[in-house]
Amino acid sequence: MIFIPFSTVVITLTFTRLNVNMAVKQVSFIVIILIASGIFTFTISRLVGFFKLTKPAYRITDISRRIKILLSVAFGQTKILRRPVVGIMHALVYWGFMVITVGTVEMIIDGVLDTERVLSDTGFFYTLITASGDILAVMIIGSCLVFLFRRHFIKVKRFNGIEMTKGSTIDATIALLMILLLMVSLIGTNVGYLAQNPNGYAGMFPMSTLLVAFVAPKDLDSLYLFTEVNWWAHVMLVFIFANALPYSKHFHVFMSMPNVFLTRLEPLTKLSNMTSVTNEVKAMMNPETAFAPQTEGIPGPSRFGVKDAEDVTWKNYLDSLTCTECGRCTSVCPANITGKKLSPRKIFVDLRKRMSEKGPGLIKEGIGFSDSKSLLGDYISAEELWACTTCNACAMECPVNIDHPSLIIDMRRYLVLEESAAPADLNNMFANIENNGAPWPFPQSARLDWAQSIEMKS
Repeated sequence: MIFIPFSTVVITLTFTRLNVNMAVKQVSFIVIILIASGIFTFTISRLVGFFKLTKPAYRITDISRRIKILLSVAFGQTKILRRPVVGIMHALVYWGFMVITVGTVEMIIDGVLDTERVLSDTGFFYTLITASGDILAVMIIGSCLVFLFRRHFIKVKRFNGIEMTKGSTIDATIALLMILLLMVSLIGTNVGYLAQNPNGYAGMFPMSTLLVAFVAPKDLDSLYLFTEVNWWAHVMLVFIFANALPYSKHFHVFMSMPNVFLTRLEPLTKLSNMTSVTNEVKAMMNPETAFAPQTEGIPGPSRFGVKDAEDVTWKNYLDSLTCTECGRCTSVCPANITGKKLSPRKIFVDLRKRMSEKGPGLIKEGIGFSDSKSLLGDYISAEELWACTTCNACAMECPVNIDHPSLIIDMRRYLVLEESAAPADLNNMFANIENNGAPWPFPQSARLDWAQSIEMKS
């Protein structure tokens, strides 16, 4: 009979239990990440289906110029920093997320492979990422607390409006609280890691090092539990946050960079020609088609302008998904400032809501689907559209380069070309152009009558 010391049995059983626990943790994490990925894939495929309902916009050219705009507006946060105090705090949150994402990716790899600090072999890069991430996490916590205070106690004017429902405020509050908890759990994970490795650890954690003595539990069991709870809280919040974002105004976390990269490069003041009108004019100018009889089975021209969600371009819909509802566009709109009904922010909030409402029916039943409602009329009134002066202040101020006037102009085009519903002054101008070749109510033969009373000195 072979004698096995009791201590050896205890040690063996302990390590067996730990291995089982680690295996359960690893399998559980893989299952969770598969579920989260599946939900996210379903959501993205739903949005892709909505994009397929939209119209073409423009070709993506001049990649080098687009990269410069991306680096300046998205990464550099130049538009946000026009308002220095709040802008710096928002920029810190944005830059912090970019850095901390590297640490989050490391956590996910560790969870799948059952490793610890898998990127620690990258040397100086890892030290830089962990140090900057640790500092930025604390800064983000402070910024979120300030943002929550501003939203609920200062009552910033641009946070209000007919489009800003109670749900919008709740959405913003939940998002800020989740970001806050993400950072707290990250700091907690770092503190636990440092406390468990007092004699040496990978990376650098300036802020967490200061908190170890005050936050970390003293006994090993409590310390292990503290670290695990914070680690799981952080990765679970990441999965929940990622899947909640597409249904929130905070989807701009994902969409801002693509939208800025795909910015329309033409001057904001340039109004694009309607393809449908251009094709009709070319057909009339072509002798071979101008007087040709209509052939059966060939569809007529498509709808002129925008009436409903399926009439917008892919860029219009991308703009609506990117809108942060920050209200900077509305706060500088001269029509809104002078008491008109127009709110540029509302235009894209309404488009996003309308596509979510009608899109599933269009995908299921085809382009002929109708729910007896439309974007123009049920969501956006003609009064709002005609209040726009096309000054482009909204587009200039938007921190994610949304082009508000382009959608407003297209909806006005529908009113004019299909409904003949322009204001009286414009209808008079249109009639004058048709009859006199000019916007003034005088025939061409009378255009120089104003000069008859002028005496020319010899």
